[in-house]
Amino acid sequence: MEQGKDHKQVTREGIHTDLADCTLCPRNCHANRLEKPSGYCRTGAGIPVASFCIHRGEEPVISGERGIINLFFAGCNLRCVFCQNYEISFYGKPGFEAVCGYGTNSGIRNWSFKEVADSIAEKLDAGYHSVGFVSPSHVAPQAVSVIHELHARGYRPVIVWNTNAYEKPETIRMLDTLVDIYLPDFKYITPAVAGELSDAEDYPFYAASAITEMYRQRGNRLHFSEDGTARRGLIIRHLVIPGFIEESKKVLRFIAENISTGVYISLMSQYYPTPLTRGPASLKRTLYEEEYESVKEEMYRLGFRNGWVQDPGSHGHYRPDFSREHPFE
Repeated sequence: MEQGKDHKQVTREGIHTDLADCTLCPRNCHANRLEKPSGYCRTGAGIPVASFCIHRGEEPVISGERGIINLFFAGCNLRCVFCQNYEISFYGKPGFEAVCGYGTNSGIRNWSFKEVADSIAEKLDAGYHSVGFVSPSHVAPQAVSVIHELHARGYRPVIVWNTNAYEKPETIRMLDTLVDIYLPDFKYITPAVAGELSDAEDYPFYAASAITEMYRQRGNRLHFSEDGTARRGLIIRHLVIPGFIEESKKVLRFIAENISTGVYISLMSQYYPTPLTRGPASLKRTLYEEEYESVKEEMYRLGFRNGWVQDPGSHGHYRPDFSREHPFE
């Protein structure tokens, strides 16, 4: 990974990055995140926690019956015009509070490493077995340091890396011995679409590279615990977006032709427009049932055989409110 000239931050687990000259993600902002929250993600060198909760909304093999301990990070290195978690991902962006109107970011703050580790340890002691790091791309060194702190305390939970996949493949390579389950989005494969919807024309290149590395590490197989929850593997998520059905089919074709049709796919129909949604008119509505069915048919035609689909009305069930202690309940 590209290095800065000074103030190099080296985590004890070997991930080298320079948050005084940050090139952690593909943005390569060269921002001084040690000095203040900055760069495209508008975050600093701390741990910006937006929500710490038990979440039951993940794929069944991830959540299990009891749920997963999820740590949602604030900020993001993408700027999706339809972001489903806009209350926390747009945190720090200019005009955020005025646009949102109800100040949901008031509960977002930087937690200490000890505070995060203590909170996770308490839940692990209560019988939960998995920990999810949600939107960790821009805070990978901090997240990894938390994992090592848990290991140092004798905890070995299943670690889930729940990511938008806009990451450098070298970061994924360095996570091999630390992360058990990769749960990446694969949003687009066409640069122009990625630029229009997420302000990242190079997203397809980096997402494909990162997910290919995840597949190299984990392959097709999901490994399960005795209770039926996954403990190791890869699940690729794809959210079908209204009006962009052909893009969804292209993503599936890319995976089929370049990765594997045996990989687990989570094909999501839960899209809904948020107060901040902008862009093409189709984004202002939910997904038509025939749109989702068309993508599903293509998935089956291509030969994918592992994974999950959603009901057409799922958009009514996955609407978090991050102003609440339990956003998904």
